[in-house]
Amino acid sequence: MLRPELCAADRNLSLFQWALLVLFAFGAFWGAQHLSRTLLAQVAAAAGVVFLFIAGWRCLLVVLSKPPAEPAPAPEIWPRYTILAALYDEAEVVEQLIGRLAAIDYPPDRLQGFLVLEERDTETRAAAMAAARPPWLEVFVAPPGQPGTKPRALNCALPHVTGDLLTVYDAEDAPDPGQLKEAAVRFVDDATGRLACLQAPLRIRPARGSVSRFIDRQFAAEYAALFEITLPGMVRLGLPFPLGGTSNHFRVDILRAVGGWDSWNVTEDADLGFRLWRFGWRIGVLRRPTWETPPGPLRDWLPQRTRWLKGYMQTWGVHTRNPLGLGPRGLFSLLITLGLALASAGLYGPTLCWVAASILVALLAGLPPATPALALAVLILGAMTAWLCCKVGARRAGAPYGLWDMIRGPIYWSLLSLAFTHAVWRLLAEPFAWDKTRHRPDVQAPFSDAALDETALPGLSAAHVAAPEPVTRNTRHPGVGGLRPAGQRRRAQA
Repeated sequence: MLRPELCAADRNLSLFQWALLVLFAFGAFWGAQHLSRTLLAQVAAAAGVVFLFIAGWRCLLVVLSKPPAEPAPAPEIWPRYTILAALYDEAEVVEQLIGRLAAIDYPPDRLQGFLVLEERDTETRAAAMAAARPPWLEVFVAPPGQPGTKPRALNCALPHVTGDLLTVYDAEDAPDPGQLKEAAVRFVDDATGRLACLQAPLRIRPARGSVSRFIDRQFAAEYAALFEITLPGMVRLGLPFPLGGTSNHFRVDILRAVGGWDSWNVTEDADLGFRLWRFGWRIGVLRRPTWETPPGPLRDWLPQRTRWLKGYMQTWGVHTRNPLGLGPRGLFSLLITLGLALASAGLYGPTLCWVAASILVALLAGLPPATPALALAVLILGAMTAWLCCKVGARRAGAPYGLWDMIRGPIYWSLLSLAFTHAVWRLLAEPFAWDKTRHRPDVQAPFSDAALDETALPGLSAAHVAAPEPVTRNTRHPGVGGLRPAGQRRRAQA
């Protein structure tokens, strides 16, 4: 059970947050009373130093980031694995997802899978029941309740999980068939006893016939910078990070010990990454990716990004109630990931508009724009390091990212400010509303080296089709495969 102070449903400020708010208000009032050119120059210089540090941080991550080492040999007994896929309004892609899950290379007798559906979603339920499914994959119908979020649906299914390990996939996912085996070997081979979660890299491949090539390419590069550069680099530094919403692999006993997912947080993945760290556990990354399609045009991209930023704000609010509980490294990571993401999203648009206006006015006046050396260095190094992360990450992920993409990058970054403004409003007006992203069937092969047959279930004959009945049982299974109970590794805080 999740403690109230770690749940986004509690919107009250803690004593620390009130103190910080009062201190900020006092500082703003004092600054307004003593406003001067010198004070503005000092504030600008301090901000410039911070931005230069961020540029150096990005370079450090590029240097440190590299794929994790190849896993150890396979265990004699594979741990039991559970796959959860929470779906809502996904009737048109559910059969495609089943085909991709059926292609996973893992002993079928060690697998358990649930398509977690909502009772009111009759179309997706009908499509899932009609589709041919491997015997280990069942339909689980979550009982009605609030909030209507993906993490609540996952929490409803969690008591029925019998696996030692668990992973979550989304409707549009095409996981590498060997991903579960890699994760299982890493968990079994963990000598520290502290490894609680492994995040697979998410890679974007635009759907055929996409009409939003600009957003698709920028989105793919953004994902590449995050999953190929930032996360591996932070793992090398021993820091926590916000998990991706899919393809994260957990030890089930630890997941239950920390309270599962926060049903009220619309980016439950980001929250859980820091909560695991708060309870004394460690997270890592995998080599084998999961392929996804981008959200599509602006009308689909904007609600998704709005939800992400709103969830980041929720996660920021939860974990700054008691920031000391994260420890120095955890707090630094919270600042450099969620804090930086929120600040950047809010500042990109206004800053670029100001730069463009300054240049335009200077050109019309026939005068060179006033460009302090520090401001110019911040502008150039900030853009160059952002491009560097995208370029190196895109090369590793096999995503296109050329000069024209770099030139148009600031336009995409400015769109983040639009999403940020929308997220602030939605946080105040509808904090727990889940902005649904529509997913469409993908006709392209998901891997460059191993294509899936989308017209049939690989290795699945009529004799292997599961009976189309929703799951109702609630059984348990003891630990296997060399995994020790969490209490024998490191006791989580109550």
